[in-house]
Amino acid sequence: MKQIFYILAATFFLTGCNNAPQPPIQLNDLSDEISVKTLGKRLIDLPFGLNALELSEDEAQEVFIAVHGGSSEGYEWIYPIKTIDTKQKHMHFYRWPDNGCFQSSAEELASEINNLLSQNSSYKKVTLMGHSYGGILVANVLKHWNADTPIEVHVVASPLLGMPMLTKICGYEPITMLPKNSSLFEWRTQHQLDSAFKDLLEDPQQINIKGSLVTVLPDTYKGNRLGHNWSISWVADEFF
Repeated sequence: MKQIFYILAATFFLTGCNNAPQPPIQLNDLSDEISVKTLGKRLIDLPFGLNALELSEDEAQEVFIAVHGGSSEGYEWIYPIKTIDTKQKHMHFYRWPDNGCFQSSAEELASEINNLLSQNSSYKKVTLMGHSYGGILVANVLKHWNADTPIEVHVVASPLLGMPMLTKICGYEPITMLPKNSSLFEWRTQHQLDSAFKDLLEDPQQINIKGSLVTVLPDTYKGNRLGHNWSISWVADEFF
């Protein structure tokens, strides 16, 4: 009887260890030996809010924040985050409830950035990179920007023009002008190649924002069709 008890106890212990939650993902966890799907799940399992992907800020002069799109599985960010990272950048991932409207999350992100800047005077620049619906969010952050620190915003494969449901339910209004100390880069996929937009009669990426710099991505990337998710990796390679 005691033997059976010890066997059951050991089984429960080992099962508990195997199911123990992993610590929050960090940059040094992004190993090429682990599948991007596995790493992506850990990334998207981060709690809502601004998550630092590294502890040390010793040499950081720039805050970099990646913002995911709707229904993201996280894997599309693994290669770009590793590629963009430098000693001068303090890397973050912003997790937000993408199944609802974006406004409150944009306000929260703007507030969290201001807190970072107030706590660390060594930051000389803020860079936001939003993909798909996340691009709507980061562009909206510009509406709340009044800091003296320059901010650089990148929107990748993002429907900045708006879409009917976004306008109807969330009252979306595109940004029309840039605030001081800001720059906006639009990275647009080709309409017919983007699985998120190709069935729409009008390309929701097509919008005129005064002062914005627009780049249309090519049709292939490393031998693959350059569609919605590959777009972040292309920008990471070509710009950063």
